Amino acid sequence: MSKRVFTELLLSDMAPSFGVTEPGAIALAVSRARSFTEGKIKSIDLSVNSGIYKNSFTCGVPGTDEMGIPFAAALGAAAGDWTKGLEALGAVNQQDIARAQVFLDEGRVHVHLHEISSALYIRACVSTDSHTAEVTITGVHTNITSIVVNGECVLHQEPVSRGDQEAEVHSITNYRFSDLWEYASNVPLEEISFIADAYKLNLALAEEGQSSEKCTVCKKLIAENGGLYSSDPLKTAHALTAAAIEARVRGLPRPAMSITGSGNHGIIATLPLYACYTVKKLERETLLRATALSYLVTQYIKEYSGKLSAFCGCAVAAGTGFAVGLCYMRGGSRLAAEAVIRNMASGITGIICTGGNPACVMKAAIAIDIGWKSVDLSLAGVSIEAVHGINGLSVETTMRNIGRIASPGMEKTEETILSLMMEKTGEMSQ
Repeated sequence: MSKRVFTELLLSDMAPSFGVTEPGAIALAVSRARSFTEGKIKSIDLSVNSGIYKNSFTCGVPGTDEMGIPFAAALGAAAGDWTKGLEALGAVNQQDIARAQVFLDEGRVHVHLHEISSALYIRACVSTDSHTAEVTITGVHTNITSIVVNGECVLHQEPVSRGDQEAEVHSITNYRFSDLWEYASNVPLEEISFIADAYKLNLALAEEGQSSEKCTVCKKLIAENGGLYSSDPLKTAHALTAAAIEARVRGLPRPAMSITGSGNHGIIATLPLYACYTVKKLERETLLRATALSYLVTQYIKEYSGKLSAFCGCAVAAGTGFAVGLCYMRGGSRLAAEAVIRNMASGITGIICTGGNPACVMKAAIAIDIGWKSVDLSLAGVSIEAVHGINGLSVETTMRNIGRIASPGMEKTEETILSLMMEKTGEMSQ
């Protein structure tokens, strides 16, 4: 087993994300389609899978006071820069925002639900008097698989199947947890030094949340801690994580470092660890190795649950990842970390995703609390045994089962969540 595969996996999966990933991906698709057209925009038609629809439903659009799918699409057409990927809306101004609002006021933006699925899908079609361009993204938030301009296909590539992913860099589920542990414990430190970039972005985002009037939910947790930092690692974890997540979902103009295509995943997988590191005055090496492990466990679970699903991957997958990293930071053994995974599977699995919005702060708080408690129990020699519930007889099976609860297990739940959101939309329009 080449340890380098894990380094490549981390490098390929970490990416700055401006605002919540789904509105960024919508803006990317629309702005790419717009780049093939000329003249006044007649219509912007968007078709998305349930995960994209749900996550963007009331999510803040970066750099604005607006939220939701239609505005993200309109702003992508008005001013998005597709060359910036998920940071396509990174340089919008008030004039751009006004132009986007005109598109909405004149009824030029149309949003459709493509299907109930954890498989990421966005199709954006921009039409003018002389051109029609259609861009499709599948599988990964930046993975453009099709471009059709005036009926002519200018790009087509087959979506990457999960089997193909496992044959290439996304082969993490072919390995055992002991391989992940060995890698994080022994990889040369300079080989994972790039992980420090995540802390630069995520901590700056937390500071932005602390100072912004837009962020209201996190202020209580920050007040309880006496600021972003205190002598209490758990309260500091709550304060840092809540501030960064709320800043992100409110659309404040700073990027997060995403993992598995999600900034919230990236925040939960890192900032609780930073709280322990800074309060306990641990070595930088310990932080980087624990974070590598946190990321890898998050990625392992997400390979089974899919990119977007009915359960809250931020709390469940990244929450489990950070808890394993915390166990490592506190001197736990590999067997203790496996017990942490069983405890997390037994306690947190099933929290639903209701989109990217301030409710994410609540789910993060739950993940941090149960993660801390799972580690406390494990280090005391206490865990839920493998025979119970969805725990597997191996830790690999347990992580797979966590993911399978989401997909296919919660597909009907996803349908119900979407139905409730659509009912609310109808009520609000009356």
